[in-house]
Amino acid sequence: MAIATINPATGECLKKFEPLTDRQVDEKIARAAATFAEYRKIPFAERARLMVRAGEILEREKQDFARLMTLEMGKPIGAAVAEAAKCALVCRYYAENAERFLADELVETTAARSYIRYQPLGPVLAVMPWNYPFWQVMRFAAPGLMAGNVGLLKHASNVPQCALALEDIFRRAGFPEGAFQTLLVTSAQVERILDDPRVMAATLTGSEGAGIQVGMAAAKRIKKVVLELGGSDPFIVMPSADLETAVTTAVKARVQNNGQSCIAAKRFIVAEQIADEFERKFVAKMEALVVGDPMQENVELGPLANADAVADIQRDVAKSVEMGARVLTGGKPLARPGCFYAPTVLTDISKNSPAYREELFGPVACLFRAKNLDEAIAIANDSRFGLGASAWTNDEFERKRFINELEAGMVFINKMVASDPRIPFGGVKQSGHGRELGVHGIREFTNIKTVWIEDEMQQTRISRAV
Repeated sequence: MAIATINPATGECLKKFEPLTDRQVDEKIARAAATFAEYRKIPFAERARLMVRAGEILEREKQDFARLMTLEMGKPIGAAVAEAAKCALVCRYYAENAERFLADELVETTAARSYIRYQPLGPVLAVMPWNYPFWQVMRFAAPGLMAGNVGLLKHASNVPQCALALEDIFRRAGFPEGAFQTLLVTSAQVERILDDPRVMAATLTGSEGAGIQVGMAAAKRIKKVVLELGGSDPFIVMPSADLETAVTTAVKARVQNNGQSCIAAKRFIVAEQIADEFERKFVAKMEALVVGDPMQENVELGPLANADAVADIQRDVAKSVEMGARVLTGGKPLARPGCFYAPTVLTDISKNSPAYREELFGPVACLFRAKNLDEAIAIANDSRFGLGASAWTNDEFERKRFINELEAGMVFINKMVASDPRIPFGGVKQSGHGRELGVHGIREFTNIKTVWIEDEMQQTRISRAV
């Protein structure tokens, strides 16, 4: 894919960029390594001052950043403004807490003194996706820079202006040149970057395929990697739940970010006793969504990111219908300019169909009926993914079962799955490994160093006595 800004609402190519040459990439890596040697020595208070300034820029200019996000990947403008504001929040969070999170931890042993020290690793390559073009980057960059690392960003090829804007934010905030650099490169250049011994680790958010490629490349060089991959999150509704709230939230959880979110609810598993009513209300609300130009404030569902995304989801829906799935609404692209797909609800889904097994990255919801609690959990876990899960119940026994038995990195009760700077984010199974955010996220790219100090004077006295 060319590195270019193509407005998905119109299909118009607005700007193209030439990928960096290998020589230019080498120069940026050299700059990152040189910067790290000095930046790691900067006190936490100074790093925090710079990070607060980055947050202030994000907050002050959130409308401009939002328009850029919407222009390049099509998210509704209101959601884009909220994304920029959330980025400011994560900057403030780590500015306030990083020093405490990385403080020495005393450990009681037989030593005179023993403790754990957290130290930065060096330049970290971040391979990031287009669906949250600012948030995905900032949730790596804020803790990474506060830990004393420096960042190299390989962003998705369809959001180059967002990528450059992010580099500019850190530059204007006063971070040293080389602390955070955008690399406008192709996917084919990533392995060469990882092969450079000066690049110490990598983090990727994206597809399974991309995660496998980066994970294998990092493994060949014995480099740490954090992978946040796909998800097919279950949204379970039991009879004791507040049905109106569950239905309203279910629609929001499915179509957030135009349905293009790893933690969007995709499989709706509803207790048999309430399934008919849930289905009727859910379909009605999906059909009532306002679809259109994402720059308009009232629009709830914009276009998919590109024409390939429309083709992919249409192929999966058509194949699933061919294998027995029934379309309750939607099921096809919209006949209008741009990359629009109709809000869609499928039911009677075959176990071997794409709608059952794959991650449908768009506004397509899959409905399942469960006879009881055991079956609801079994359906939810019958997936190679394990990112998030949302369960709706006011029964304490059911809550405990869901928390203990759902195979996911995150379980939300009576709330849609979401990311928050204060809590770790990540999954299990094919959804990846490692964690972002919270205290765990900032420690992912540190050397967790054990320090043991023996009392030499005491040992000398013991030796003489013997």
